[in-house]
Formats: sequence, structure tokens, C-alpha cells
Amino acid sequence: MLALDDHFDNDRLDSRWTRTTPGGGTLTVAGSALRLALPVGARAGRYSDAQIDDYDHLPPRHFPWRPPLRMEVRARASHPAYPAHPAHPMDAAAGADGPQRYLRGTAGFGFWNYPFSLSGAVLRLPEAVWFFAASPPSNMALVPGVPGWGWKAQVVHAQRLGAVGWGVAAAPAVLWARVTGREGMAGRLVRRVSGAAEAPLAVDLRVWHEYVIEWRRARARLIVDGAEVLAVPDPPGGPLGFVAWIDNQYAVATPRGAFRFGTLASGPEWVELEYMRITPL
Repeated sequence: MLALDDHFDNDRLDSRWTRTTPGGGTLTVAGSALRLALPVGARAGRYSDAQIDDYDHLPPRHFPWRPPLRMEVRARASHPAYPAHPAHPMDAAAGADGPQRYLRGTAGFGFWNYPFSLSGAVLRLPEAVWFFAASPPSNMALVPGVPGWGWKAQVVHAQRLGAVGWGVAAAPAVLWARVTGREGMAGRLVRRVSGAAEAPLAVDLRVWHEYVIEWRRARARLIVDGAEVLAVPDPPGGPLGFVAWIDNQYAVATPRGAFRFGTLASGPEWVELEYMRITPL
């Protein structure tokens, strides 16, 4: 079984990582931490990203990680995440106007199957076990009652028996939601299709926290600072790849059938990893 232990303390990034830095993104190792940054910000209409991963150029069946394993990451960011609260308005407070108060775009770390291209084309049904942040206008409304933005523990398991059937059943419900604005049935069926489970995280991203994923075949547990925040039966079985990133992308996928991608303007922002460790369970 594979294992990985990187403390980012050699003043350079280990050769195991694929580096992705379009649109002015940078990856720097200093002070025993890796900083993934958009140091001069980003502009709308141009994709900017700072990312490491271990799956680039591999076919999905050869992605390196399967359960049972434990991932540990100690991380912080330059800004707090946009609040994941249903009552919080999606307005200029996200940083589109005036001083930037929150991370803009998306950021996170964990495991996924790289289901989308940079252009937004869907390559395969999504699978993920990770910690994920998104700011408005992102609205990935996969779980009824949970906002489609914010800092979350998240599991997505769309590649499973029955997902296609639920997708067929969801189509008329999505049309009904678009016509009437009533999303209840469509939202429940979208969750069935995606196999999604989420927990908004009320932690300050500017402060160091330890994030843990215990990914077993029958159950996945996501833990922050020693406290379980999400437990999910029947998680993805892999193989998945590890990724850590910050970018200026947004995505919309709602029970009313809205589906689109785009890019945002932002000021300078970053995510730092002090260490990341993956060990077999």
C-alpha cells in the first residue's frame, strides 16, 4: 500500500508533485510550508490556479489512492471562507467590490477523480472525499438545506449502481423546479444522483487547523482538530488522486437545472500546507 509524508522542509517542492500554475499562480516552499498562491490576484475571464497533484498524465484507473487510508493535512489560508449559511446573502461582501473579505474562487485538498476539464467539460461522473471551499457565484447545491458555497467537508459518490436511474427520475423534477421554483423533489433526487454528503465548517481558515480523512471501504470520516465533522457510509472506492489547490473558478449546479462554469476577479490570496501525510489503515 502506498504511503506519503511531506513536511515541505527542503526549500523546494518534491518531484513527486505535478505543478499547475496558469494565470499567475505560484508554488513556493519556505518556512517549512508550501504556499499555493495567486500573488497578484486574478482577473475574470482568465483561469488562474496554483495546484499540486499526483495524478496528472495517469489514466483514471491508475490514480494512486484507494481505501483504507488516513490523510492528515495542516493548513491555513489568507482569508476566511465565504460563510456557508443559507441566510447569508450572496452579495458584494464576497469581494467583488471594495476590499476582499473572503477567499474568491475555489480551494481545498483531498481526493477526487478529476471529472472536469479546465474548460468545464464533464469527463466522467464525479467522485471526491475532501475539504472544499467555494465563493459565490458558485452554487453547487448538491445537498438540500446546505448552501452551494462555503468551506465544507464533502463526499461525492456519483459512480455507483443506481445513479443513472436516479438521473432519469430527476429530469422531470428538475423541469418542474425550473417552471415552478419548487425545488424540494428535484433537490432530493439530485442528491441521489450525486451521492453527496456535506458538512459546513465553522472554522477560521486564517488559523492553522489539522484536517483528517479516514477513508475506509465501508465508511469515510472527516475530522477537524480531532473532532469528527462528517461520517459517510458507502464512500467512493477509488482509485482517486490527491490534489491541493486555489483558483479563481466558480461552478453552478442547481436543482433547477442551472449548470455553468466561469472565472472571477480576486485580489492576492493563498493557501498554505505545513505538512501532508497519507498512511494505510
